[in-house]
Amino acid sequence: MNLGLVIRYVGFVMLLNAAFMLISAIISLFNGFDTGFYPLLLSFLITAIVGAFPLIFVPNDTNLSNKESYVIVIMAWVMSCLLGMLPYLIWGGEFNFTNAWFESTSGFTTTGSTILNDVEALPKGLLFWRAATHWIGGVGVVLFAIVILPSMGRMKMSLTSAEMSMMAKDNFRYTTKKILQIIIVVYVGLTLCETIVLMVVGMDWFDALTNSFSTVATGGFSTKNLSIMYYDSVVIEMVITFFMIISGFHMGLVYATLRGKRNNLFRSEVTRFYLLSLAVSTILVSGSLLMNHNYTSFGEALRYGLFQVVSYTTTTGFASTDNAFWPPLAMIVLIYCTIQCAMAGSSAGGVKADRVLLVFKAIKARVLKLQHPNAIIRIKQNGVTQDDGVVNAAILLVMIYMLSALVGTILMTAMNIDLLTSFTATIASLSNVGPGFGQVSNLANFGGLPDAAKWLLSILMLFGRLEFFGFIHIFMLRSWK
Repeated sequence: MNLGLVIRYVGFVMLLNAAFMLISAIISLFNGFDTGFYPLLLSFLITAIVGAFPLIFVPNDTNLSNKESYVIVIMAWVMSCLLGMLPYLIWGGEFNFTNAWFESTSGFTTTGSTILNDVEALPKGLLFWRAATHWIGGVGVVLFAIVILPSMGRMKMSLTSAEMSMMAKDNFRYTTKKILQIIIVVYVGLTLCETIVLMVVGMDWFDALTNSFSTVATGGFSTKNLSIMYYDSVVIEMVITFFMIISGFHMGLVYATLRGKRNNLFRSEVTRFYLLSLAVSTILVSGSLLMNHNYTSFGEALRYGLFQVVSYTTTTGFASTDNAFWPPLAMIVLIYCTIQCAMAGSSAGGVKADRVLLVFKAIKARVLKLQHPNAIIRIKQNGVTQDDGVVNAAILLVMIYMLSALVGTILMTAMNIDLLTSFTATIASLSNVGPGFGQVSNLANFGGLPDAAKWLLSILMLFGRLEFFGFIHIFMLRSWK
């Protein structure tokens, strides 16, 4: 393996992070040299040096193997999280080493869990950096970086294959270069549109931009302690709900729909399943809230039920109300939403609606096969026959997810954390959702957990963000020989 080449292209990703640190420092500058300026400026210098050093001393090479691609992806994520913690660590406050690592990892993986008791104590520059980690990580630090790199030929294809799951690539049907352009155009376009709309309905430009970063990246970091509940505005909640739903769609299908292509959202079977799951979950949660007298009217129950269902399903994790004391039915539905999540090809985490639908079809096919042993039963999704390898891969990922959730829950409970908190914190980290229930409900935080739990959950965030197999590859490099 060409380690120099790996370090060189990880350096490009570090320079991208450094650029956003510099922008954050400039925001601090224009806010009267707030306390985030010097931590951000120093972090920018350190990250820029780390990123530029290999570019100077390591020669360029366009030959990149699959093994090197996976190592670049893993190292880019880990190094982004490590250097991304510098502004927090230098600034101080509630950030010790463990807390800074947790906050940085939560940001880049778009999980949105926080250790902060007082988010509003952070200066604006640091709040912007916090939201920017979502935005960079939402589209994938590697995918984001290689769009702005010089022409790399086959290298782009290798890195894209390592970063994106086969489920995500299925509905693009374009060349690698076109896929990258589509992702960035849709991603940036949605961010700009939401920022403008939020400003129109009453947010100031800073809150509008940072909340748009978190929405489109399906991350959930907010600039307020009460998250979206702070604004207490139905209009703002509806705007954010709309953009959360859109951000949960496959970006390639969003692009195809806007261009009037045949392969679009309206013809997608997975899109219908995703929207149906949102509708059914909303009815169940809202009905549960109304029957248990959490809210006095159906309109109020629908308002908060819809927002939280969409927030959990898209893995955004925003809060419009405190759900710590919601009834068991509402909780179990939101737990299901945390596991299934949105569509492949979006910035959302979790198992993905595509795989859940495929597993349901595989179960149906198995039942039919038992009834008709001689029948040839083909599993189709979006009109395309799925071969056994695709179906088996989807089932295997679901099994790895459930096994990881079990192991994570056992380890959390071993730290004397209650079962509800342990289980929901584990799946919220694996799915990159953010909030769970118990001690980590949507208006609570992870600051009260033991340091060992924070390290475990941050590893689970990376594990889930890279869809398990990507992370496993790094521990099996010898077998590639």
